[in-house]
Amino acid sequence: MVVCGLACWRCRWLLPLLLGLAIIMGIIALAGRGWLESESEPYVQQASLWESCTRGDGDLNWNCESLMDYGWGRAAAATYLVGFVILVICFALAVIAFSVEILRFNFVRGIGGLLFVVAAFQIIGLVIYPVKFTEEIPLTGDNMFSWAYGFGWASTVVVIGCAFFFCCLPNWEDEVLGNIKPTYYYSSPERAPYLN
Repeated sequence: MVVCGLACWRCRWLLPLLLGLAIIMGIIALAGRGWLESESEPYVQQASLWESCTRGDGDLNWNCESLMDYGWGRAAAATYLVGFVILVICFALAVIAFSVEILRFNFVRGIGGLLFVVAAFQIIGLVIYPVKFTEEIPLTGDNMFSWAYGFGWASTVVVIGCAFFFCCLPNWEDEVLGNIKPTYYYSSPERAPYLN
């Protein structure tokens, strides 16, 4: 039976794998049209990070306007996109860091610091969007922030968790590298007379 905790050298790929998952969720958030949707029928409102679309009750075609015409739309898209690009860079650095036999723990802590920067950028974008969208764009019917917006938050939560683990990993340097010898405890001198 193999026991494998976070600080185990065999499990070193868990953190890059989680960063890859955060990248996938970030791609879904960037490409998804479900940042804001109508809550119930008739579905007359739909928005992504990049545009807002509406249609009439009997109309099948969406009329879309770009959110890049608004300063807040550009700010929300830019901050989320910058965070995503830094996340991809952190993923590449993590793969490189864990591929090298001699792991540089200060390098790993630097990746953790960059991940906090990613989280800050993504949170700024995820907060600007709903606040300014509801103020500036006329909404039709009952609407909700939907699945693509949720993927944006899920990516951010995973990034925050990974940031903490990357920053704390150097505290377990010896365990990760396997430099700790097992400690044996003996209950009585009769069982281990050679220790005296």
